[in-house]
Amino acid sequence: MKVLITGSSQGIGKAIAERFLKDGHTVIGIDRQETSITHVHYTHCVCDVRDREHLPPVEDVEILINNAGTQNEDDIDVNLKALIQVTEKYGIQSHIRSVLNIGSASGHTGAEFPEYAASKGGVLAYTKNVAMRVAAFGATCNSLDPGGVLTPLNECVINDPVLWKRIMEETPLKRWATPEEIAEWAYFLTVTNTFCTGQSILVDGGEAINYHFVWKDDCR
Repeated sequence: MKVLITGSSQGIGKAIAERFLKDGHTVIGIDRQETSITHVHYTHCVCDVRDREHLPPVEDVEILINNAGTQNEDDIDVNLKALIQVTEKYGIQSHIRSVLNIGSASGHTGAEFPEYAASKGGVLAYTKNVAMRVAAFGATCNSLDPGGVLTPLNECVINDPVLWKRIMEETPLKRWATPEEIAEWAYFLTVTNTFCTGQSILVDGGEAINYHFVWKDDCR
């Protein structure tokens, strides 16, 4: 299938691109940075997803994965507005089979930075809107919403022993996901899955179900 992935030069986006290439799909990546991916079935387009006029002319996309995102850098423009314009350009058409938006656990919990949380919350609502419209083509649209992932974007806390210890105390599985684990979810939701649609799949190692219940052990 023809797969278009935004934010494909590193982290989750790169892992997703490599996962699709592994199974012989044709992959087009859009990123404002160059990539280290070299594969006969991969085409890389250097472009900022906010730049509507210079988005590449890719026809008949079958799988669209909106992965491009940022933190504390025009979050609503990049994470939400650009995602919408990319989807409207490539995803709402008769050849589409699946649209997947990479959201965030923050869209569910409201945690992290204000504009980041707001942008990812908007992704959840827009996912449902798109699911209703692409259903006419027999296609699905979901969001995949990770918690912590071991990517370069998160190295500032991963490499801080004190902060990392505190973060692990909030994560029942006591680890973060690898980009490759998130890529497997992306593959499942767009290729294997053909019926689940309009859903926001939270993959956070149990962080959202954690709670702090304070009580005396001898008072029940």
